[in-house]
Parts: sequence; C-alpha cells; structure tokens
Amino acid sequence: MNVDINYFSLVLAGVASMIVGFIWYSPMLFGNSWMKLSGYTADSLKKAQKEMGKWYGISFVLSLISAYVLSHIMILSENFFGYSQLSTGLTTAFWMWLGFVMPVQLTDQIFGSKKWKLFIINTGYQLTALLLMAVIVAIL
Repeated sequence: MNVDINYFSLVLAGVASMIVGFIWYSPMLFGNSWMKLSGYTADSLKKAQKEMGKWYGISFVLSLISAYVLSHIMILSENFFGYSQLSTGLTTAFWMWLGFVMPVQLTDQIFGSKKWKLFIINTGYQLTALLLMAVIVAIL
C-alpha cells in the first residue's frame, strides 16, 4: 500500500513537539522540578547549555522520525477502521505512547532508581507531544 505523507505537517509536528518540550521543561511548568529530580543545579545546567544545540538538533530529528511513523500508522489505521483523521490520530498517538513509549520509560524508571515524579514529568511530556503531533498531522 502506498502511503502519501504530507511532509510539511511532519516538519510542523516536529517543531510543535520541540515547542511543547521547551514549555514543559521551562520554569513556568515542570522545569524546576525536573532539574532538581534530575540532579541538575542552575550552574551545572548553564554549563551543559553550551553543548545543548547539537542535542536539540538530534532531538528535533528524532521528533521528525516519530511524526513520520505516527503519520504512517495513522494513515493505515484510518484506511482500515474508517474513523475520522482526528479520531484516528488521537487514538493512534495514545496507543503508541501506551504500548511503546511509556513501557520503555517505565522500565528505565524501575531499573534506573529514579524518582517517580520524574517519570510522570517525562512520560507526560511524551504523551502530550505525541497527541499534539497527531492533531497537526490529522488536520493538515
């Protein structure tokens, strides 16, 4: 089956994922808690920011890959089940998160001896980003 991909929507979904991340991990939402739970101080984070550009670039490429795979699964699911694009997008994003993203993060949580609040912050971001990417892919 040939799957037609709207590459503009993928780029926009990737950008949206990054914007959600910047807001999610900012001091106005969960940034201070995330920093403390991750073992960072303001000084250590400032030092790390010097190399963050390449990590943001890699993160953006990874978000594009997520949007691409999400788009494929959405199109295949929509054709198979016949739901609306938006409904298909939201349910696909949720099930991808529940079946693939959250279990990997939870396994890391269990064996990484991390704080549960950190797991909730990180996996909450992943769910929110996937849902937003699905909405963007669905409506464009």
